[in-house]
Amino acid sequence: MGGSDPVRTGERLRVLIRRWRYAVIVVPFAIGAAVLAAESVQQGTPYQQGTPYQPGTPYQPGTPYQPGGVFQPHEPFQQGGPIGSQTEDGYNALGPVVTQPIEFPHYIHVEKMGIDCMYCHTYARRSAVSGIPRLSKCIGCHQNIESVKDKPRIKMLLDYWDKQQAIPWKKVHDEPDFVRFNHERHIQRFIFDQGRPTREVCGYCHGDVGSMTTARRVKAISMGWCISCHEKDHKLNAVSDETSHGPNDCWQCHK
Repeated sequence: MGGSDPVRTGERLRVLIRRWRYAVIVVPFAIGAAVLAAESVQQGTPYQQGTPYQPGTPYQPGTPYQPGGVFQPHEPFQQGGPIGSQTEDGYNALGPVVTQPIEFPHYIHVEKMGIDCMYCHTYARRSAVSGIPRLSKCIGCHQNIESVKDKPRIKMLLDYWDKQQAIPWKKVHDEPDFVRFNHERHIQRFIFDQGRPTREVCGYCHGDVGSMTTARRVKAISMGWCISCHEKDHKLNAVSDETSHGPNDCWQCHK
């Protein structure tokens, strides 16, 4: 007689259900465990207080960066310049003034305290975006610094914390949705492979934010500006004289 055996059909269904139950229950837990493990491995190193600096001391390539020294990036890059300036490599790049909910003083944290850019923007070394620090990271420091708790900025910070509200920071260096920039690849090449100071490398695209209060765009970050950098010779690492260019395929930036 034609047709399928109801007993065999039922057995097959039970097997399929068991398999799907395994996939739905076990696999998400496995993925979650892997993500947590990766996060724990890639957490940033503890912040080390910067050494006292001598104002006006020029930065010498190959020596540890001294916060507050005269910022001198390596060629072929040029500094974005102070706020209000127009730079030759910036293509009239000075961006608009972006009013932030809290006037965050970058220069205090970078120049006076010697904090590395990636201590706060911790995602830059491991993802496409640099990331904005969680409010808890700010509070982790400032709830223990009694000398500044009465400052207007800190009062606002603590108020956000008491209300359990995220600070609505506004973007300064924003690209169109059809442009894909990967921070991790650039950080890996210029900081970890070449051993250059973080502040210098971040300054290639963002200007010397460490000398600013709230950030302002001082570089073009346009297609032509990016291509002009990719066409230059860049060392592969700190010990090799071998160089290479950045990619020039459209799909690298336009996915």
